[in-house]
Amino acid sequence: MTPQEFRTLYEYDAWANAKTLNACAALTPEQFTRNLGNSFGSVRDTLVHILGAHIVWIERLHGGAPVGLPSPDGYADLASVRAKWAEVEPRLHAYVNVLTAADADRVLEHRNVKGVVFRDQIGHILQHLANHGSYHRGQVTTLLRQLGATPVSTDMIGFYRERAAAKAAS
Repeated sequence: MTPQEFRTLYEYDAWANAKTLNACAALTPEQFTRNLGNSFGSVRDTLVHILGAHIVWIERLHGGAPVGLPSPDGYADLASVRAKWAEVEPRLHAYVNVLTAADADRVLEHRNVKGVVFRDQIGHILQHLANHGSYHRGQVTTLLRQLGATPVSTDMIGFYRERAAAKAAS
């Protein structure tokens, strides 16, 4: 992928995360934290997992060595999840916005949360992180349906269509 394609991918990721968070606003506090037996239990826990992956990978990309994902218990409600996302997302965008082709090809040595060492290309890490978010947003969609809430489409083609329509209107 080119640096511009990574930037577009993360514009999409932010768009899809925002749409998902907005869809979750219809939930009651009880629904937001209700364990539905999903991979991460509740809507909140799944959102915090997506957010946590962003936090961990940003730390690694900046040379840090995170030891774990944040606990969902640290996020009492959707507002607290949104607040943390508003803090984390700009850091990721700042990283991607200055990414060069050489950076994307560079190999990053890092440890996972269990201490196992991996060596991954930064471009592969960035592709993985965006794909990881898409996968788990799909789980949130299912959870919203189970709770009787209206999910939203976060398909990438919808992002491209919305962006094209906004450009045509301006």
